[in-house]
Amino acid sequence: MHIGLRIFFGFFLIVGLATVLTLRVFVQEVKPGVRQAMEDTLIDTAHVLAALAADDLKAGRIADGDFARHMAALREVPVNAEVSGLHKDSIGYRVYVTDASGIVRFDSTGTDVGRDYSRWNDVYLTLRGKYGARSTRADPADEASTVMHVAAPVRDGERIVGVLTVAKPNAAMTPFIARSQRKILLYGGLLIGTACVIGLACTLWLMHGLSRLRGYARAVAAGERAEMPLRGAGELAELGRAVQGMRERLEDKQYVEHYIHTLTHEMKSPLAAIGGAAELLQEEMPAADRQRFVANIRTQSGRLETMIRKLLALAEVEQRQRLEVREPVALAPLLAQLCAELEPRARQRGVALQCEAEAGSGPAAGHVAGDPFLLRQAIANLLDNAIDFAPPGTAVTVRLQRRGDALAIAVADHGPGIPDYALPRVFERFYSLPRPHGADKSTGLGLCFAREVATLHHGGVTLANRPGGGALAELVLPAA
Repeated sequence: MHIGLRIFFGFFLIVGLATVLTLRVFVQEVKPGVRQAMEDTLIDTAHVLAALAADDLKAGRIADGDFARHMAALREVPVNAEVSGLHKDSIGYRVYVTDASGIVRFDSTGTDVGRDYSRWNDVYLTLRGKYGARSTRADPADEASTVMHVAAPVRDGERIVGVLTVAKPNAAMTPFIARSQRKILLYGGLLIGTACVIGLACTLWLMHGLSRLRGYARAVAAGERAEMPLRGAGELAELGRAVQGMRERLEDKQYVEHYIHTLTHEMKSPLAAIGGAAELLQEEMPAADRQRFVANIRTQSGRLETMIRKLLALAEVEQRQRLEVREPVALAPLLAQLCAELEPRARQRGVALQCEAEAGSGPAAGHVAGDPFLLRQAIANLLDNAIDFAPPGTAVTVRLQRRGDALAIAVADHGPGIPDYALPRVFERFYSLPRPHGADKSTGLGLCFAREVATLHHGGVTLANRPGGGALAELVLPAA
């Protein structure tokens, strides 16, 4: 089945089932809701009439007193009312009054005077001080002939001397119930129809985008020149950009070749130096020359070891999707410890190492949530770079500052700075600038490692030239 039909039928099925179930509940609740409203009205009416009938019942003239005459006259009063579009032309109440023994003493219809109603729930319960009501069929064979009876006590002070019951056929509410149910079904049908139209429109819109994206993917697969057809911030546009990015990655063979070439080149130089020194050591030579070549082998093998170690560390960080270790890390003590460890190396190069912390106060001040080992390595890489490029007699300054909800570690030196051509590439793998005084290049992996660590910690790292000369590296991390 076409994906568009699947989406449409799935949408229609969900909306249709939800609408049908909702309508079913509404329709089923209409009838009891209307009857409950009618019962509430009958309760008020029964209590009002009970108060009016109390004097006649106590005087023994309930059958021919004022209450009886008024009730008889009421039946002759014409009724002409429109209730929400339904015409009403008569009063549908039946009222009867029983004495304290449950014997009917007054009946507005005149049919049951003298009968014993003491066992009917409306009379029986009311005489005992409870709420009395019942619903009884006028025709035992007709379910639609039920009549609701609601009673109220007729009192003489605190004593109950009788019961007044107001009865109304449930069939009187049938037109209102039927009309409400029709309206609910009508609007439910309109809702389903509107949902179908909306679902169809959404399906067509989605299929249009998928069709354009499919055409673009086919053009890419065929090797044709094609422009990504979708724009904006929607999911389809994002998918299109992902396809475009995948195409660029697949077509960017030069990047892969450059990566392999650079790695090979970086490893070839120290290997060649080691091989040349090893061949020379096979010959007879003065002890000083031998020591020099041995030292060269050690230096180059150490460089290879450092490169491999950093490359493995970088690969491990790049493969991580999230931090496996996340704990509070106090940056100020970490910076102080790193400065103390690197101070001998800086002094050997004639560079002063200054550490300053201004992270605020409080138990969580200067803390970030992250992996302490990775953060330590990333900051150490920034410090190593600054020490390598700082001229003798100058200082490398390390500052910890709070910037709103983030903490910034700034490492500044007074070296030659970064050439303009190198600024866009300083975070590339294996890209490294020559060190001052003819020293060897680094592995070109330290800054790339720092960037990956910053990304894992939802932060960022930058490297730029300072206005007064030198370079400024900043590692910004969210504060804990």
